[in-house]
Amino acid sequence: MSTVISNLNMTFQDYQALKNVNLEIKKGEFVAILGPSGCGKTTLLRLLAGFLKPSSGKIEIDGVTVADKDKVTEPNKRNIGMVFQSYALWPHMTVMQQVLFPLQNSRYSKYKTAEEQKRRAEAVLDLVGMLPLKKRYPSELSGGQKQRVAIARGIVNEPALLLMDEPLSNLDAELKIEMRREISRLHREIGGTILYVTHDQAEALGMADKIVVMSRGEIQQTGSPVEIFNSPANPFVAKFVGQSNLIKGRWENGIFICGRGERTERGNVAQSFVDENLYPVKADGLSIVDADDSKFSGRIKEIEYQGFNNKIIMLMNDGNTVQVMADSRYAFSEGKEYGIKFA
Repeated sequence: MSTVISNLNMTFQDYQALKNVNLEIKKGEFVAILGPSGCGKTTLLRLLAGFLKPSSGKIEIDGVTVADKDKVTEPNKRNIGMVFQSYALWPHMTVMQQVLFPLQNSRYSKYKTAEEQKRRAEAVLDLVGMLPLKKRYPSELSGGQKQRVAIARGIVNEPALLLMDEPLSNLDAELKIEMRREISRLHREIGGTILYVTHDQAEALGMADKIVVMSRGEIQQTGSPVEIFNSPANPFVAKFVGQSNLIKGRWENGIFICGRGERTERGNVAQSFVDENLYPVKADGLSIVDADDSKFSGRIKEIEYQGFNNKIIMLMNDGNTVQVMADSRYAFSEGKEYGIKFA
């Protein structure tokens, strides 16, 4: 079964947070909702959880309408799990008690006896590596351990849909990478359906089967990580995912022309860029050459060392500002004029 969102709108007084959102989340998919703060992704998650009633449109989970403008099925009457940004662990409960709680109180629990519930809770805690700490309280756990408990509590009842609201935002960089691998591993092993809300493109690209990019309450593009990264549908997606350069120029018969006549073919560039006379290109899709070897030239404003590569900011003679990733073994000089070639 799947979760289907149809023509969903959400308005708060005079502010429209969601605008005609349509999305299908298929069984077993890992879907990331990606976008900046205020784009509507958390509002969408709260509607799926049952915390809000939509202004119009509807949400169906496993073929049952759980929300429309007239009624909302309460969160405890939906077969969903949730992992919060702040973990939301009860301070007076042990790790074991946290995970037992949904088994003992959910109408969807398949584990009816105390012994079945205990075995299931221990199996899930073992899956997330927390079984040896089952008697500890939240105050005795690290941030990563708390997150593992929150995930175990979310998946223990095998929900039709697991909602994750920026669950890694409170963790340090190294622990984030570890937990990304852990969540991806759990998804492969349990095969559940996950909706993962994030503003971090690295999380979305590295974990999801499908990414939904949102801005100002609307879906901008839906696709696989490869499609979103390599073939953005519009300038917003190009800038937000992968930080593409949006080079200004002109299009003539499928050829993009910039500078004093530097030309490159269209390739898989979407029509929206052509309409705005823009060419999207990642920083590593450009190379720096001698000024005389290109008709697209300018001066280096800034060089930022990033280990294997330097991020170079160039102010082009035609008014464009361009970022280029260049091998840090090659020396370039700030203030000097160079040309740029398209890869």
